[in-house]
Amino acid sequence: MYNILTLNKIASCGTDLLPKDNYAISDSEANPDAVVVRSASMHEMELGSNLLAIARAGAGVNNIPIDKCSEQGIAVFNTPGANANAVKELVIAGLLLSSRKIVPSTEWIKTLKGKGDEVGKLVEKGKSQFVGPEISGKKLGVIGLGAIGALVANAALALGMEVYGADPFLSDAAKKRLSPDVRIVAGNDDIYKTCDYISIHAPATPETKGMINADNIAKMKDGVRILNFARADLVDSKAIIDALASGKMAAYATDFATDDLLCVENVIAIPHLGASTPESEDNCAVMACNEVKNYLEKGDVLNSVNLPNVAIEKTGDAKICVISKAADGIADKISAAAGITVANCASGTKKDMAYTVLDVKGDADAARAKIEAVDGVIKVRVIK
Repeated sequence: MYNILTLNKIASCGTDLLPKDNYAISDSEANPDAVVVRSASMHEMELGSNLLAIARAGAGVNNIPIDKCSEQGIAVFNTPGANANAVKELVIAGLLLSSRKIVPSTEWIKTLKGKGDEVGKLVEKGKSQFVGPEISGKKLGVIGLGAIGALVANAALALGMEVYGADPFLSDAAKKRLSPDVRIVAGNDDIYKTCDYISIHAPATPETKGMINADNIAKMKDGVRILNFARADLVDSKAIIDALASGKMAAYATDFATDDLLCVENVIAIPHLGASTPESEDNCAVMACNEVKNYLEKGDVLNSVNLPNVAIEKTGDAKICVISKAADGIADKISAAAGITVANCASGTKKDMAYTVLDVKGDADAARAKIEAVDGVIKVRVIK
């Protein structure tokens, strides 16, 4: 029986995938085998000795102590792409809101309440202050062409925009998701100097923090409109406010409201609604629970942020799953230390972590004790 702790409300279409005869699911489990979480912060939580996996029902994992999990041999999963369509739709809404001054116009029109028959004439007299450009024919730059960025790029093409994309880590699989009409450029500077609209879809890393800053804004076209539905830390808020005040930037639309941006003219601040759709929550729950199930029952890893993707079928008596520090020949050392027949072996590394799965014949429990003595091994688990 596996004990699962849910730290937020997780859609039942996900938890129903964990059969009740093998899983006990609770929001108060004290020593769980796995945690399924959405937005709750785990940084101050004690990670119990039983904890094998954490699955984030969403893409970002800033609420999970990744380094601590790696040190303790805990696999951390996320659900890339599960909420991509929901975020894409909100980005397209932000694109239109940043152009057509819809938000200030609807706020203004409320001031006409009580004017009776005059409303129609007042609307015609006052609407010119809310004129905004069409997006068709304009240039959109998409920084980051992952699951969300690719959908945004393709949707913008369908709306008649010229689309430019930049991504230093663009994979062959990601290229296949893109329309051939997306123009891939060498780097972000090509986006800055070329595009009327810029949509950011980069991960939050030390390298990308504050990437939209005064220096980079200075490279952009006058009247640029910027969309940030990825991470708050990607922009320097002061630089945004200064650029809006000077007229260098026409609008900034974001899903990450901060105190300094609220009530600033031409800022469209949305209360983090990117993944707030029932469809997205269902997709994330299903993917997260499947990841947990496959890891606990089979030792398979898919979509982990701290371990490589590794999966093999069990043909022998047991699987021995080993989390270790990455090192030359670590899989061979583990196989040799086992001292029993290894029918199959799969291994991979991710940054400084390695994951090795042995399909073995013989006494797996005895082999486990020997493997635990190998230098660099963090956690060993036997699945029979």
